[in-house]
Amino acid sequence: GNRAVLTLADGSVIVLDSAENGTIARQGGAKIFKLAAGKLSYEGVTGASAGFNTITTPRGGQYQVTLSDGTRVWLNAASSLRYPALFEGRNRKVQVNGEAYFEVAGNKQQPFLVDLNGECEVKVLGTHFNVNNYANEESVRTTLLEGSIQVTRGEVSKMLKPGQQAVVKEGIAVDTNVDAAAVTAWKNGFFNWQDKSLKEVMKQLERWYDIDVKYEGTIPGIRFTGDMDRGVELSEVLTFLSESGIKLKLERRTVVIK
Repeated sequence: GNRAVLTLADGSVIVLDSAENGTIARQGGAKIFKLAAGKLSYEGVTGASAGFNTITTPRGGQYQVTLSDGTRVWLNAASSLRYPALFEGRNRKVQVNGEAYFEVAGNKQQPFLVDLNGECEVKVLGTHFNVNNYANEESVRTTLLEGSIQVTRGEVSKMLKPGQQAVVKEGIAVDTNVDAAAVTAWKNGFFNWQDKSLKEVMKQLERWYDIDVKYEGTIPGIRFTGDMDRGVELSEVLTFLSESGIKLKLERRTVVIK
């Protein structure tokens, strides 16, 4: 559900899922509003000093924030976004851990930069894209839906066109055959498991249902297809997996797969 914690520049913490709607804080020249349906919004005078904020979602949580420049960001489960309450200087720089979808407000005089946990950086003027840099994933993935972006790691840079994905591991590889709708399914309330392995599926379930997964023996080499609503209860998901021939058991909050 819509669950997140907001940490202000002075270190104070606001639990957003229990905070009332309306103005929840003032920071320098910025006013911070909690809106209905899991949304946070900033207003203020650009250039006024206000410090950095961090919004963090737990496993099983998601949230949406509209930054002071009008950029909208959707955060997936077990993710965080660090950003200035008001943008000042020559660029608009934020930092992401986990997964986020961006709709960046255009501003040619102030490029938008996304730091992916020091692994690489995404530069954009105004566009729609998804980033995924969870710590337990093998690579950092940036997928472009609209506009153009530049992905940089060290001295290497790649420009992306809509429908392309930059895969950052030791270098940067560009995948030109990406189903962007599948990548952003989480933002629209779905899991997309088109041609996904059991291990890939279980990583998504771990983050959304706040469970741990343990394997005993060899991981079954099956692949999935189709999608599933993220509103389905965990018990139903485990029943589906069991009926699909996967031997599993639930021990408290750990799913053991044999």
